[in-house]
Amino acid sequence: MDNREAIGSWLSGPRAAAEEMGADFGYRGERLGLPQEGPGSIAPLGRRFGALFLDWFLCLLIAYGLIAGGDQAAAGNWAPAVLFVLSVLTVGTVGSTPGKRLLGLRVIALDGGRLGLGRVLVRSALLCLAVPALIWDRDGRGLHDRLSGAVQVRI
Repeated sequence: MDNREAIGSWLSGPRAAAEEMGADFGYRGERLGLPQEGPGSIAPLGRRFGALFLDWFLCLLIAYGLIAGGDQAAAGNWAPAVLFVLSVLTVGTVGSTPGKRLLGLRVIALDGGRLGLGRVLVRSALLCLAVPALIWDRDGRGLHDRLSGAVQVRI
C-alpha cells in the first residue's frame, strides 16, 4: 500500500476501508431486522438533522414568543427546555416530533411498538445534552436512541 492509498483509507473512514478489504457489514438496520429501503427502514441522517433543525426552530419560536417575551437571549436559554417538553409530549404520544412528521420519520421501540414514558424521558434528556445524539453506531442510531432502546425509521 502506498501513501495515497493509506491516506485515502483514512479519509474515507474505517468502515469504507474495511469494506475495501472484503468485510461485509450489511446495510444499516439489518442487525435490527429492519428493511433496507422504504417504510420501516432506518431514517437517513440528513432527514434526521433536518427534522432536528425544524424542531429547534419551532422551540426557539415558542420560547421567544411565549416564554421570553421577545428577549432573544432568554429565548435561547429556554429553547432546550421547550425541546425537552416538545419531545416528551410528541414522541411519547404519536411517535414523532413536528419536524420528524414533516420529513416522514418516526421513533419506535426496537420491537416495533411505541416507547414507554420512561424511555421517552431518557431519550429526550440525552437529546437535549446533544453529545449522545452525535455518537452513532454502525446502524446510524445515536447513543440517545441506543440507551433508550429506540430507532428512528421512515414512515
